[in-house]
Amino acid sequence: KVLARVGVITAKRRVASCLRFTVAEDDAGTPCLTWHFDQEILAAEAAVDGWYALLTTLPPEQADPGQVLIHYKGQGTVERRYHDFKGPLAVAPVFVQHNRRVAALIQVICLALLVFCLIERQVRRALGPEQTMRGLYPDNRRVRPTGRMIFYHLGELTLRIGHITDPPTVQITRGVQLHLLDLLDTDIGQTRWPQT
Repeated sequence: KVLARVGVITAKRRVASCLRFTVAEDDAGTPCLTWHFDQEILAAEAAVDGWYALLTTLPPEQADPGQVLIHYKGQGTVERRYHDFKGPLAVAPVFVQHNRRVAALIQVICLALLVFCLIERQVRRALGPEQTMRGLYPDNRRVRPTGRMIFYHLGELTLRIGHITDPPTVQITRGVQLHLLDLLDTDIGQTRWPQT
């Protein structure tokens, strides 16, 4: 039981590589545990603490270690797009009968993700080098606009239908909506009659 408990503790605390222990019995048959940390292993791990290896297929003359690290650090952007793919676009499992339909569904979802990303990119580029704006959150702090926040605010726009002499108009209820439309270089004066 003592050995099993020590095994659980070393696995849970991740010290199996440096913890040394022995279990023996004294004259009365009581188990005695003696343990210590291997100082050589601790010193070796402390020497490489904060370092990690990056494996790449690029030859050394094409990319030095600094460039490889910069490319690796850009991985967060890709991961954020996977988050958008599963989050705001709400991609869920769909069961289809033919491979062509699977390919078509994936193509439509990828096009939606592309439009989502391009809208976010356009707004950030139009904001200039600072890439932050106010009005996206209730406390009015300056933040970088995300695609999710842009669509949240633009999703509240409504179209007033009008009639023959009165053209349809987009009703803007908040200034942040107008600011986002300006950043996207969208002319809301050219509204069209909705298709029936």
